[in-house]
Amino acid sequence: MRILFMGTPDIAAQSLRTMLETLPEEYKVCGVFTREDKPVGRKQILTAPPVKQVAQAHGIDVFQPKTLRTPQAVEQVRQLAPDLIVVVAYGRILPPEILKIPRYGAINLHVSLLPKYRGAAPVQWAVIHGEKETGVTIMQLDEGLDTGDILFVQKVAIPEDMTSGELFEEVSGAGAALLCTAIRRIAAGEVAPVPQQHDQATLAPPLSKEMALFHFAQPAQQLHNLVRGLNPWPIAYFVYDGKKIKVRRTKRHSENGAPGQILSVNPLIVACKEGALELVEVVPEGSKPMAGNAWAAGRRFSVGDVLE
Repeated sequence: MRILFMGTPDIAAQSLRTMLETLPEEYKVCGVFTREDKPVGRKQILTAPPVKQVAQAHGIDVFQPKTLRTPQAVEQVRQLAPDLIVVVAYGRILPPEILKIPRYGAINLHVSLLPKYRGAAPVQWAVIHGEKETGVTIMQLDEGLDTGDILFVQKVAIPEDMTSGELFEEVSGAGAALLCTAIRRIAAGEVAPVPQQHDQATLAPPLSKEMALFHFAQPAQQLHNLVRGLNPWPIAYFVYDGKKIKVRRTKRHSENGAPGQILSVNPLIVACKEGALELVEVVPEGSKPMAGNAWAAGRRFSVGDVLE
């Protein structure tokens, strides 16, 4: 089987690396499509996407078209003569002309239990909504956005205090392994596509910095989920004394009080609308990350003070 791989960020690089290390030689990655190199960091150094770096390390030809909707891009795919296209977080929609080229079509790794959380940030929204489990789905690509038939699914548990960054590592590993299994079973003809239940679909739009601001007048569980879901980006925060206090980790407590009232300084526990929240790790504006109780000690907070 000749496989054309399309992907860009770290999760795609992990999938490509796992495929190259796991699949037998008769499964040949004949080419890689990825996004353009981009300036990174304060010095804006032009940097290749993670997928490109993996491909070049294995001597695989890399293509970086600005769009797939040109005759040139379609011809590049046709010349590679893939039997299967594998897509992992590529960032571009494949036009019908390309989907028709491989005899097995194109498959996509999506890090949710479709049709739940279609879109750009499925892992983060699963955490923000307090889901107890998510998973990875291998689906057949069609012309829609995450709407194709489901081929393979694997569930992944979400522990109470896990951040979206930690969950992303879990689903990345599970997805890479499931992808290799899917490719083998597709080659063997062991596939039973299942149409998605489109009426049960939910969306996972991109995150924004604007959604990171919170107030202690919200329920503790809701805030705990928001903090977990926005870690590592953009990081949830509240405003105290005119400055942003980013919150990277929290724990829920059952104590009650007026929203924003400090119930304990060591550990630092703050009352919310329903229950209370322990601020485990914070990043005061202009400072480095620190334990919540260290910040409380530095500010000389006392029980009864209000963080609003």
